Parts: sequence; structure tokens; C-alpha cells
Amino acid sequence: MTIAEVSKKFNIPADTLRYYERIGLLPPIRRNESGYRDYDKEDEDWIYYIMAMRSAGISVESLIEYLTLFQAGNDTIPARKQILIEQRKLLSEKINGMQEVLDRLDRKIDGYEERILSYEGRLKKR
Repeated sequence: MTIAEVSKKFNIPADTLRYYERIGLLPPIRRNESGYRDYDKEDEDWIYYIMAMRSAGISVESLIEYLTLFQAGNDTIPARKQILIEQRKLLSEKINGMQEVLDRLDRKIDGYEERILSYEGRLKKR
């Protein structure tokens, strides 16, 4: 696939794909005989993985570290697993924090009209 096709498929700018490759977040993309990037299924899988991890809030630096270890081979499996465990912990903490905010909003919404009517009633009596 060309960079334009991949960009469209994943709804990600071509410049972002080039940037990810340049900083080592994506493995080097094979080039065709004309020198254009030619993405294969494995490249697409990496892009999908990167997008999923980024949408979960995982840092570019952590992903680069993971990819570097991955490319170094199976001896790095424990280190890669540790990165995933750490990132999972951070994501879980973030989700818990967001759940607290959601719960607070739910409490605010529940009975909102009654509180507003009560407040407006007090204002009208002035």
C-alpha cells in the first residue's frame, strides 16, 4: 500500500506516518523500485498497534522503547512485558480518575432540575 492509502485507511496524516518512521516508532518501511514507501500487512499491524496504544494515552517514548526491545529479539520479552504492565497500571489509574469524574457528573445531573427550580424559587422571593 502507498502512504496515501495507509493514511486514508487509518485516518492518520501521511506526515504523521513519516514522523513515526523517522523517530523509530515504526520499523523502516520497505521502498518500491521508485523509492516510494510500500506498506505491507505487518506495517499495517504496527500502525494499528501504535494508534491503539496512543489512544490509550501511552507515550511515544514508551512505544519507541518497546519497539526497540522487540527488534532486539526474544531475550527482551521480560523487559517488554514490564513496559506493558507499567503502561497498564497508568491506564488503569487514568480510567479510575475518569470514572470518578463521570460519577460526579452523574450526581450533578441527577436532581439538577429540582435544584435549579429550588434556587430560582429562592431568587423570585427576593
